[in-house]
Amino acid sequence: MSTAMTQGHPEGHLIIGVDIGGTKIATGLVDSEGEIKKQARTPMVSDLGPAAGLAAVVAAIDHLYAGDSEKQNLIRGIGICAPGPLDPKTGVIVNPPNVPCWRNFPLAAEVGKVYGVPVRIDNDANAAALAEVQWGAGRGYGNVFYATIGTGIGTGIIFGGRIYHGRTGAAGEGGHMSIDYRGPRCGCGKPGCIEALAAGPAIAKRAQAMLAASGRHSLILDLADGKIPDVTSEMVGRAYLDGDALAKELLLETVDLLSVWLSNVVDMLDPDVLIIGGGVAAMLCPLFDEIRNRLPRYCINSRCQEIPLLRARYGADAGIAGGAALCSEELAQSVPA
Repeated sequence: MSTAMTQGHPEGHLIIGVDIGGTKIATGLVDSEGEIKKQARTPMVSDLGPAAGLAAVVAAIDHLYAGDSEKQNLIRGIGICAPGPLDPKTGVIVNPPNVPCWRNFPLAAEVGKVYGVPVRIDNDANAAALAEVQWGAGRGYGNVFYATIGTGIGTGIIFGGRIYHGRTGAAGEGGHMSIDYRGPRCGCGKPGCIEALAAGPAIAKRAQAMLAASGRHSLILDLADGKIPDVTSEMVGRAYLDGDALAKELLLETVDLLSVWLSNVVDMLDPDVLIIGGGVAAMLCPLFDEIRNRLPRYCINSRCQEIPLLRARYGADAGIAGGAALCSEELAQSVPA
């Protein structure tokens, strides 16, 4: 980890982390240790044009310190997790399907005009990876592979303490790494992406199919009030904790899929650490050792089990912390040694 990153930004200063979704904006005041001191959620206006979208972001930021001029004076930067595709170097939102109000919109520059502080943007997984390196489970590691597993699978790669964006800024789409060319078609159009196999909706679909085909009794079905189409991955996780055999079978299959995927990551990147976050990761946390134990089956790297597999520090607030980390990195570089 670089010296600049370990120093942090000046004591007492705050950074605003912003996490923009299609329907909501989460904002938080984050201190030099990555603690979220205050947070809020406000609506996002994504379909009424670029000005309305920008106004929603400004209103969300203002809501954080309304009436508190002392906090406002402590703000030293704003970091934004924005929907992609985007250009992190220019701060331009390119063409996000979930936020159609912005097309080639210079979000960083426009927000910077309003507040007069540095503004940086990136996608949520890249930013969350950086937050884990600066303040979380990745602290002390230079080369990190981070994945958030929930409704989808997003990933971020950190080399030498910095986000690896690749030549065009599009690197790190690890959730769309295919591990089965005959597998189910992913929303991205490719067959057998790990997202289409092991994200929350994929686990739910496999559970529904297994319940329909086997006729076995399971606590999963009890949690869904007997309605197979209502089964969710969260129900699978709850049933597993209660000792349900079918739930265990489903999660061990998920573990095997993730083990194959992570073995590819290890053989390609040989990172210092693997960090997993997100709602599904929380459900799978008791099985992390099982994932590590299976890596040698699939890895060429004979030392794959030396790589720690850790749960992320930040859960639902990863976007806020990640946004703040984007700006914290830039501010840290301006702090005298």
